[in-house]
Amino acid sequence: MSESRGQPLSKCGLPRFLIGCEDGKSRELDDRDMRNISGPYGDEEDDEEQSEHQILVGICSMTKKSQSKPMTEILERLCKFEYITVVIFPEEVILNEPVEKWPLCDCLISFHSKGFPLDKAVSYAKLRSPLLINDLNMQYFIQDRREVYRILQEEGIDLPRYAVLNRDPDRPEECNLVESEDHVEVNGEVFQKPFVEKPVSAEDHNVYIYYPTSAGGGSQRLFRKIGSRSSVYSPESNVRKTGSYIYEEFMPTDGTDVKVYTVGPDYAHAEARKSPALDGKVERDSEGKEIRYPVMLTAMEKLVARKVCLAFKQTVCGFDLLRANGHSFVCDVNGFSFVKNSMKYYDDCAKVLGNMVMRELAPQFHIPWSIPMEAEDIPIVPTTSGTMMELRCVIAVIRHGDRTPKQKMKMEVRNALFFDLFEKYGGYKSGKLKLKKPKQLQEVLDIARQLLAELVQHNDCEIEEKKSKLEQLKTVLEMYGHFSGINRKVQLTYLPNGQPKASSEEEDSLKEGPSLLLVLKWGGELTPAGRVQAEELGRAFRCMYPGGQGDYAGFPGCGLLRLHSTYRHDLKIYASDEGRVQMTAAAFAKGLLALEGELTPILVQMVKSANMNGLLDSDSDSLTDCQQRVKARLHEIMQKNRDFSEEDYKKLAPTCSPSLVNSMSIIGNPVRTCDQVHTLIQSLTCQICKRLEDPKSADLQLYHSETLELMLQRWSKLERDFRMKNGRYDISKIPDIYDCVKYDTQHNSSVGLEDTLELFRLSRALADIIIPQEYGINKAEKLDIASAYCLPLVKKIQLDLQRTHEDEAVNKLHPLYSRGVMSPGRHVRTRLYFTSESHVHSLLSIFRYGGLLDEQKDEQWKQAMDYLSAVSELNYMTQIVIMLYEDNNKDPSSEERFHVELHFSPGVKGCKDEDNAPLGFGFRPASSENHEKQTDQGSLEDLSQDEPDRAAPCEPISIHRKSPLIRNRKAGSMEVLSESNASRGAAYRMFPSSSRQSPEIKPSGLGFEGCSMVPSIYPLETLHNSLSLKQVDEFLTAVCKNGSETQFKRMKSLSAMFDSHAQPSIDVESPEIPVTTPVQLTQPPNRPLWYSSDPLSTLSSAGPSSPLVAETSSNFSFNSE
Repeated sequence: MSESRGQPLSKCGLPRFLIGCEDGKSRELDDRDMRNISGPYGDEEDDEEQSEHQILVGICSMTKKSQSKPMTEILERLCKFEYITVVIFPEEVILNEPVEKWPLCDCLISFHSKGFPLDKAVSYAKLRSPLLINDLNMQYFIQDRREVYRILQEEGIDLPRYAVLNRDPDRPEECNLVESEDHVEVNGEVFQKPFVEKPVSAEDHNVYIYYPTSAGGGSQRLFRKIGSRSSVYSPESNVRKTGSYIYEEFMPTDGTDVKVYTVGPDYAHAEARKSPALDGKVERDSEGKEIRYPVMLTAMEKLVARKVCLAFKQTVCGFDLLRANGHSFVCDVNGFSFVKNSMKYYDDCAKVLGNMVMRELAPQFHIPWSIPMEAEDIPIVPTTSGTMMELRCVIAVIRHGDRTPKQKMKMEVRNALFFDLFEKYGGYKSGKLKLKKPKQLQEVLDIARQLLAELVQHNDCEIEEKKSKLEQLKTVLEMYGHFSGINRKVQLTYLPNGQPKASSEEEDSLKEGPSLLLVLKWGGELTPAGRVQAEELGRAFRCMYPGGQGDYAGFPGCGLLRLHSTYRHDLKIYASDEGRVQMTAAAFAKGLLALEGELTPILVQMVKSANMNGLLDSDSDSLTDCQQRVKARLHEIMQKNRDFSEEDYKKLAPTCSPSLVNSMSIIGNPVRTCDQVHTLIQSLTCQICKRLEDPKSADLQLYHSETLELMLQRWSKLERDFRMKNGRYDISKIPDIYDCVKYDTQHNSSVGLEDTLELFRLSRALADIIIPQEYGINKAEKLDIASAYCLPLVKKIQLDLQRTHEDEAVNKLHPLYSRGVMSPGRHVRTRLYFTSESHVHSLLSIFRYGGLLDEQKDEQWKQAMDYLSAVSELNYMTQIVIMLYEDNNKDPSSEERFHVELHFSPGVKGCKDEDNAPLGFGFRPASSENHEKQTDQGSLEDLSQDEPDRAAPCEPISIHRKSPLIRNRKAGSMEVLSESNASRGAAYRMFPSSSRQSPEIKPSGLGFEGCSMVPSIYPLETLHNSLSLKQVDEFLTAVCKNGSETQFKRMKSLSAMFDSHAQPSIDVESPEIPVTTPVQLTQPPNRPLWYSSDPLSTLSSAGPSSPLVAETSSNFSFNSE
């Protein structure tokens, strides 16, 4: 074997780059740290033996390109393929030597840039016939914008309307230009300003945009980035008179361009950047790099990426997209182009290129390399019965992360200024108004200031608003020095007959006539801890997706990220309109998709605000009749100054929930406990006052920039409001007290306030009764209130499950590229819904009490219900996860074809929680009937190792695993016994669970104690893992039907106060389904009713609706996305 082609990796494991030399020798790319090696490339007698071991990939380009950071990063990864060696052609050889003296290679990556002799590269390819990654002849066309546009047009790819002006003496008919003040006419085609003028040479970047006189005229002159500028404004309004140009319509894109990078026809990475036409200033980060934002490509855009890649025969290809008027237009094709500064892209690119090279060349060189099963494209997992199924859909409903304490102040207002404001913003249309915009909040502040000024001047004036309330309104609105809808809002509700006075917050005397209830809300912002929780959970969530070998030829990767960058991951993220919920969604997306940078651009690009039809939002201030009755009963029971009696236990805990019974036993006498809580709050406020008087505490900074003054305000308000004037307690304040003490115990323990843990213990026991029971005391009430909150969400989940199976997908993988892919035309559909506590409580109530399964007949469901009954709090980051699998071996009409799993986590671990945590049975535990067979099934265990979930039933490539851990085997969640088994069809537990064994199982001596990636969040527990889709669909249909009838009755009685934004749209007589594209509403023949086809959405994930499915059983209109 020759030294050059058969040489193994160096002992230190460095990748081998070889520099080809003109004398037929070669040397390794030293980069100051690699050893020199030499050996003949052209030695004929060694060819046969050499080729068995190494495939040479030649890099033929200018030095500036071949030694750029992206190229180096990708080549380092490419070299980790065992049989691939990279040879970089020196620039002096390319420029000065004949092609016969160029180094040999089996595969050529060559591309044109300024100064590159493309003719010689074409000659070399003819001489040596290597596998070409990017076609060379097509690169001539890419240099001419006219040819680029012609090819795009032939392929049926949308591009802006354009005309070519050729100033060619031989073709005078193509040079007809008529220029007017606000338009030009090019060969009979009229372009109104603004229009774009591009030189026909793609190497000429001097593109001009001409503006109409109505906008001031002139032109914006674009050029290649120089420093921090990419364009400059010019007063010149006349077009250029020399040279040939393309004239095209200007596309309004909201100031962003999308740059798309393909690696083969089935992979595309997209980034948005500020359009150079906007102001010409290049946005750069702290490292001086141009700021780019991650974007999702729609199915149609991915199809365009595939077409561009194939039409121009460029495997690695960059092109520009303009998104305008609901469509996407290609405006430039750049040819060979890499993403800058994305480690994920470098991993992906090397993996795709390496597999492409091996697939094409390994067989002819007799290299022992089996074609991988494209594991990242087949989301296959083992089921608990030992069969392999394909993951089709993941639906998760997730509560927001850790936040600052929410605070609220209510006041009844009657002043004409408030009524004027209410009318100005259309409050009379629905009887309610929400003010969040800075301008609106400023108007409320102005009214408060004006009324307070009048009060000072005329004490006897007819201003009915309470002075202390107005002062608090003014103080809160003046906080921070600026307005943001994320941290404050004002709600106004019209009260035709005023409000009955019930609490210490209200005035004593009743007044007649209409009034407005003003509710001021502030606080409740996502904390830095909340951001970390969400981002880490997003990162952990990836590992539920099978299909990513952990190592691609020696470097780590993750299946979901590969899925996401190909056509096969259909992701949509929804969030309610609360700032903390939206930022949680953005942070989760950042972790899930390995994004970088700030949350704001991620929020804008990736998160849909789902305040349509009350999907994730609810107006907690407008209670249903049932909720009002429940709250009144709670107040009544909790005001009794005696220990809870047997009758109280029956009234308050009819479901016999252990968590409720335990809390009631801790409380004993509710009034006495409230006395203790009030005394402890008084103690806290006194301690804080003393700290304020202490000079040492003057500059004390609390968590999240809070001051001692603000902390005192929080507690003083609770002290005032908790005990009412009549001496009774307002139990609606208990959640707020618990909220505040939980926050201070977790984040402000360094202040050293005494008795906070006792206050935490007592307020938590009270909150563990009040909070869950506000959503209903008995089962019927729980279902009634749950329907009022989350019926639209339930219907949306049903649609998500139904629409997973597509019959026709326009973007199926090309047959040539889908070898080894079991179902190349299908997606994994992921729908993530971020919301608040009310929706999570309500959705869980529907699954618990709606009749999904009979716990008397189903042992697993009984265990799940016992577990849920023991959970006392649905804390921040609570998750309800539904996973749908398909068994491709079953008949499409069979009930066994689709398999549903239901999982749950109570979210963040609370203070002192670990000892009392309820025990679940792990994530995806083995079913009892298959208990004996399952020796290597797993539950997502030990995320900290970031190890893969093997997707295929066989091991296609031998891969060195980094940490061969020996783990304990647990009957309950079937943890992995050994690393060798782990590589075959195992799943891992989301977080370590060795401290949380099932009650009947004792830990073995081989306990494995790992460090979780999200140590503060409870692991997912499986509630049920053998449901059929038919079961779930029929259950959801029944829930929606019953809920629709209940809501219709309720809405008829409250029609005057109905808020169309907070409630589902219901029309019992004739459901009207808005459909944006034709959709088949009848079920295909010979299929069960629950089997639904899914027309592929081709619209932007942040854009308009896609086709809808009609369901007569529940009369909702929904965007199916």
